[in-house]
Amino acid sequence: MKTDTSIDAKLVVEFQSGNAKALVELVKRWHNRFCEKAYWMVKDADAAKDIAQESWKTIMYKIQDLKEPSSFSAWAMRIVYTKALDAVRENNRNRRKQENLANEHISEGETYEEHNQVKIKLLKAIRNLSDNHQIVLKLFYVEDYSLKQISEMLDVSEGTVKSRLFHARENLKLILKK
Repeated sequence: MKTDTSIDAKLVVEFQSGNAKALVELVKRWHNRFCEKAYWMVKDADAAKDIAQESWKTIMYKIQDLKEPSSFSAWAMRIVYTKALDAVRENNRNRRKQENLANEHISEGETYEEHNQVKIKLLKAIRNLSDNHQIVLKLFYVEDYSLKQISEMLDVSEGTVKSRLFHARENLKLILKK
């Protein structure tokens, strides 16, 4: 979805001036996009809706401080990505705890059957990367964002994005060689 930043900027200025209906229009324009991006990261429709709702709460609380109304889309998407990344991290922590508990009950002689399909190996390897590396890989290769766009979304320098992408690929190589 390509959006017209001038419409968003106008709506932000109207809301900052006290027009509550402007926020309703922003929600109409952006809520589905927020849900889609959150779902893309967390792969859970209910969690994605919750993330979008939490993002709107943050946006409503902080929109008065937005100095560049034309940057609403990048600013708001950064909030969604941050909240989704927090959810992914929490989910990973919980998954690791469950795996550790499950591994305690498995005897040393037992092993899990390895899947030989390349796709499954790659997905497993990606899950072993840090959250920052996973996000940059997904944004660059799956979502096809440019390095500059990723740096704006994640609020880091373009050099940091390049570095994370490089290290993510190198770590994938090492993991896949094992």
